[in-house]
Amino acid sequence: MLLSFFSEDKIEAGCDEAGRGCLAGPVVAAAVVLPHDYKHKVLNDSKQLSRKQREAIRLDVEKEAIAWAVSFVDNNEIDEVNILNASFLAMNRAVDQLETQPELLLIDGNRYKPHNEIPFECIIKGDGKYLSIAAASILAKTYRDEYMYKLAKEFPAYQWESNVGYPTKNHREAIRSHGVTDYHRKSFRLLPEQLELF
Repeated sequence: MLLSFFSEDKIEAGCDEAGRGCLAGPVVAAAVVLPHDYKHKVLNDSKQLSRKQREAIRLDVEKEAIAWAVSFVDNNEIDEVNILNASFLAMNRAVDQLETQPELLLIDGNRYKPHNEIPFECIIKGDGKYLSIAAASILAKTYRDEYMYKLAKEFPAYQWESNVGYPTKNHREAIRSHGVTDYHRKSFRLLPEQLELF
């Protein structure tokens, strides 16, 4: 079972992002404040769950959470500030949107760049340890996937309905054959032997 909280007497928000390693699309972050007594039998790191499970848990989290928010940072902004800063930016924006002000942030991973006075704890593999971070990972992943499924209809060659922008063999082959879209991250190494694409 994942832990319900880090600190017994503080309002905590779990934060996580999705899409950092993708070649196309936004990086998406979520922040979630759960009740201290929140329980869920299946909730875990989003990577351990099926799409169907993630979608069911998302509905439960949105219904039961004290507060939750999701934020997108698009590929153009990623190219401007770099992916690490874009991930921090997405988390900061998600936290800013919360209707309940957290007293502690639980950040998945080993680094965070705060933009306000809220204390934080970085927790490596936190989405497999704390319910609030796992809930944030589910929201970030499902909202991002949903967005990429819509884009896939517009750009079927890249197979985003299955790879959601990650650097799969099929995705790279499509870039080689069709070039890049307005949704690709130009600052990323899109092909192993970077061809002149632009």
